[in-house]
Amino acid sequence: MNSTNEPRRSTSSAAIQASLKRRYARERRFQWYGRLAVLTGFVFLFILLADIVSKGYPAFTQQYIMVEVDFDKEQLGLAADATAEQIADADYLGLIKRSLREMFPEVTSRSEKKQLYRLVSMGAEYQLRDMVMDDPGLLGQTREIWLQAHSEAGSYLKGQVAADSDQADRKVKDQQVLWLDQLRAAGRTESRFNTTFFTAGDSREPEMAGIKVALYGSFFTLLVTFFIAFPIGVSAAVYLEEFAPRNRLTDLIEININNLAAVPSIVFGLLGLAVFINFFELPRSAPLVGGIVLSLMTLPTIIITSRAAIQSVSPSIREAALGVGASKLQTVFHHVLPVAMPGILTGSIIGMAQALGESAPLLMIGMVAFIMDAPTGITDPATVLPVQIYLWADSPERGFTEKTSAAIMVLMGFLIVMNALAIYLRKRFELK
Repeated sequence: MNSTNEPRRSTSSAAIQASLKRRYARERRFQWYGRLAVLTGFVFLFILLADIVSKGYPAFTQQYIMVEVDFDKEQLGLAADATAEQIADADYLGLIKRSLREMFPEVTSRSEKKQLYRLVSMGAEYQLRDMVMDDPGLLGQTREIWLQAHSEAGSYLKGQVAADSDQADRKVKDQQVLWLDQLRAAGRTESRFNTTFFTAGDSREPEMAGIKVALYGSFFTLLVTFFIAFPIGVSAAVYLEEFAPRNRLTDLIEININNLAAVPSIVFGLLGLAVFINFFELPRSAPLVGGIVLSLMTLPTIIITSRAAIQSVSPSIREAALGVGASKLQTVFHHVLPVAMPGILTGSIIGMAQALGESAPLLMIGMVAFIMDAPTGITDPATVLPVQIYLWADSPERGFTEKTSAAIMVLMGFLIVMNALAIYLRKRFELK
């Protein structure tokens, strides 16, 4: 009898061992699949970031060319007793052209002069105007001035354009390359940190374009979004979680809140266009309307995360507060909310970060306008960083390509800071 069962036991044991071996093998394969998926994600993320940084970091430097400028009153068309208005309207562009011709006297043809003038930015005349307005004593003097280089000339000086490539494939012509090489050999070119990128508004010239207006517009828009979405979202979460009766109406409200979180953002833009602009006639392209639209889009996220944070509070805290005589309102505001605040703040900041990166709803309400002056309030015309990136990405010039990537780097920096702030606040409140 025992001899008969022995082979059966050994066969059964071998089958179990084989089954365990196959199961462990499947688990190891699944773990490797997971590691491969994570590694693939990191690889694509690295490629994306490397591409953005490699294209964007040149935008943080600006090329300058030293030009000897004779502030001749006759050339500027100014009389001896010229007024401040006349000085502001003087022919500074002609002054720059004359200085460039004197630096390269061999240039005589019209086509060569046109190429020569494109070495210097169109904004150089405003630079000279501001200098003379600040110091009228420059009139009649000759000074060596560092003028901003044109974006095409700057791309060559930055090493982004190969001189040995076919001239038809680049905007910097052979003659311009020769002049730039001469200027560089004479020490008349210089690379500086591009402060214009942060202090100027949008421009049709890449070397003059900046994100100042977009930064101001993003700040005012997020300010409106926060002051609308945060108090309403937290109040709605507190009511639904602590005070609302459990019936069909509250169930319907909860379902609609969850559905709103999945609505495409452009739908909120259409709502803002139809209601806030066309019906209420609020100012178009203003941070006020943009903030209201983004607050509607952010509300479901804040409500859902706030409710989850309130639900995570231990019931013993509520029971203890009620047991010592606290009212329902005192229990919620003095005990439940302080404990839930880390999760509420984290969800709110993540919702705000999501709003910062939105462009589709803001395009619908007209924040895609070309605006050069920074807004001073929530009703002034403005744009935001994602929309500015969209506008620059649609431009074919190389200078705008690097400005697009640089603006993406700034936007990603803000998103990282906001997420880091959320983590810091959560840890700080958890310690308390």
